[in-house]
Amino acid sequence: MNYRKIPPLRALRAFVASAKHLSFTRAAEDLYVTQAAVSLQVKQLEEFLEIPLFTRGSRSLTLTEQGKVYLQDVILALKELATATERVTRRNRNVELVVSTLTSFAERWLIPKLSNFQKAHSGMDIRIAASEWVVDFDRDGVDLAIRYGRGEWPETNSTLLIREDIFPVCSPDLCKKSGLPCLAENLAKFTLLHDDYAREDWLLWLKAAGVEDVDSQRGLSFSHSSMMLEAAAQGMGLALGHTPLIQEDLESGRLVKPFETSLQGEMAYYIVTPMGTDNDLANVFRDWLLEEARQNPLRNH
Repeated sequence: MNYRKIPPLRALRAFVASAKHLSFTRAAEDLYVTQAAVSLQVKQLEEFLEIPLFTRGSRSLTLTEQGKVYLQDVILALKELATATERVTRRNRNVELVVSTLTSFAERWLIPKLSNFQKAHSGMDIRIAASEWVVDFDRDGVDLAIRYGRGEWPETNSTLLIREDIFPVCSPDLCKKSGLPCLAENLAKFTLLHDDYAREDWLLWLKAAGVEDVDSQRGLSFSHSSMMLEAAAQGMGLALGHTPLIQEDLESGRLVKPFETSLQGEMAYYIVTPMGTDNDLANVFRDWLLEEARQNPLRNH
């Protein structure tokens, strides 16, 4: 290989960042250098290649046709270089996989099953990084994420893990203590428990169940679903549970499903990885997650 034909890595990074934003200024912010430095590095790359990569306007930056073709090849080459570097450096440190997910999902679905993974893969260390927000894989050092949504995130690969159903849950003795049968027509006499992030769920469920004359906004509200479900288990009222977050409580009998009506959730849980990466550890963990979901299908008790 003639290494003299390979341009400087710094110039390639400047080119990719500039192409991503179509702006030298924003590329400079990504790379923590000055705008002038990015502009110079791109210019030097064009001189090295002897082709124009951008068409420069007074207030615009556009990729040339040659620039578009070169960009795709450079991105692939940089990803292969990153993968090779990750593989060789991994040998000199503990094998660790960083997984990002919602706190509620980690507490109520992932952690109860995690010991199964540890038994099968004792040589792998895992760090669960709980976050209520969508993380940046590169910036936050995350290898794999379990996200709640519709499966559409830019520059990622997503695989459906678990769909969700939504239905009321309560403690087994709530209706006994109230002296009222757990019938939909009696809902107005029970306290409704709310998750601040899903305030409209009760309205949708009541409509699906054909229940009228119930104020869907009344009752107790909580900033986190775990607190709401704990309140339900303590007999404080009826909460709308989302599978898979209530699976363990339903199976143990700590919570029960008093009504038949269920809503199919519009969103689901997905396994998400950065596009173009091939992380062996992430692949192993993804396959285990899918197998756990397959072996433990969610049931509406």
